[in-house]
Amino acid sequence: MKKFILKILLAGEGGVGKTTLLHRYVEGKFSAETRMTIGVEFFLKEVVIDSHYCTLQLWDFGGQERFRFLLESYVLGAKGALLLFDLTRPITLEKLENWVGICRRGDPDLPILFLGTKQDLSNDIMVTDDYAQEFKEAFNLFDYLKVSSKSGENVQNAFTLLTKKILDRQNH
Repeated sequence: MKKFILKILLAGEGGVGKTTLLHRYVEGKFSAETRMTIGVEFFLKEVVIDSHYCTLQLWDFGGQERFRFLLESYVLGAKGALLLFDLTRPITLEKLENWVGICRRGDPDLPILFLGTKQDLSNDIMVTDDYAQEFKEAFNLFDYLKVSSKSGENVQNAFTLLTKKILDRQNH
C-alpha cells in the first residue's frame, strides 16, 4: 500500500467559495459564514483512492489581489489545483489567466480541475456550460464540474477526480 502526500491548491477570485468548499469536503458541513481568507489557510484530509493512502494538503489561497504576491512561493511542490469561479458572477472568470499562471508557476503541466460554484442558486446562474468549456479549453484544464458546497453536489467527486488525475501522473 503506497502512501502519498499530495499538495493541492485552491485558486480563484475572492468570494467564489474556496473556503466553503473546503469546509464541506473536509468537515462535511456547509458554513455560510466564512470570512475572507487572509493569505493562505491549510486543510488536511486523509483519503484512500484506488487503494492508495493519500494525505491531501489543501492550500486555500486568499482571492484578494493584495495577497497575490504571497502565493508564488506557496505553489511550489503542488501536484494539482482546483480553479473556482462563481456561476452567478461572470466577472469571476476575468482573472483566470492570472490564476492559472500562479498555479502552474512550478509545473507548466499541473493538472487543474475547473469548478463552477454555487450550482444550487439555479435561478441566478449566468455562466453557461458552453461558455465555461471555452475557458477550460483555452487554459488546458483537464475537466469541468459544477459544484454546490451548500447541497454537497459534486464536492466529493471534484476532489476524487483531481486526486485520481494526480495519481495517474505520479505512476507514469
